Amino acid sequence: MLDSRIRPLIDPPLNAIGKGLARAGVTANQVTLAGAVIGIASGVAIGYRYYLLGLALVLLSRLLDGLDGAVARATKQSDFGGYLDIVSDFAFYVAVPLGFGFAVVANLPFAIILIASFTLTGISFLAYAVMAAKRGRETSAHGKKSFFYNTGLAEGTETIIAFVLMCLLPNNFAIIAVIYSAMCVITVIQRTIAAKVDFP
Repeated sequence: MLDSRIRPLIDPPLNAIGKGLARAGVTANQVTLAGAVIGIASGVAIGYRYYLLGLALVLLSRLLDGLDGAVARATKQSDFGGYLDIVSDFAFYVAVPLGFGFAVVANLPFAIILIASFTLTGISFLAYAVMAAKRGRETSAHGKKSFFYNTGLAEGTETIIAFVLMCLLPNNFAIIAVIYSAMCVITVIQRTIAAKVDFP
C-alpha cells in the first residue's frame, strides 16, 4: 500500500549510493546475498531474545535490499538477480517470525500463522506476476523491477513496520502477528479480485 508512495522519496539517495558501490566493483547480487544473510541473522538474534540487535539487523537487511536494485540499475539488471532478490526477501520474511517463535514458545502458533500468511501473499504476488508477464503488462509504480508488482494492503513497507513494532514491543508479538496476518489475507483477496478482472 505504501511502497509506491515511499519509492520516490528513497530512490534518489539509494541510487546515489548504488552508483558509488557499482564504481567500487560491488555487484547487485553480492548486495542481495549480504542482505539475505543479515536478514536471516536478524531472526537468529530475535530467537535469542536480542530484540534490539534483531531490529538493527532488520533495518540493515532492508537497506541492502533497497541498494541491490540501485546497484543493478547502475550496472546491468539480470533475470537471475530478480530471482535472487525475491528468494532472499522471502527467506527474510520467514526468518523474523520464526525467530519470535523460538524466543517464546507461546509465540510459536502466531509465528506459524504469520509465515503461512506470507506464503499465501507470496504465491498470490508471483502468480499475478506470471499472468502479467504472459500478457506483456508492465508497471513502474514500484520502480523498475524484474517482476510485475501488483499492489495490495500488505507490501514491503508495511512488513518492515510490523517487524519494527515486533522488535520494539516483543511482548505484543502475538497481536501484531494476528493483525498483520489479517492484512496479508486481505491482500491475497485483493490480488485474487484483480486477477479475476485483469485475466478473465
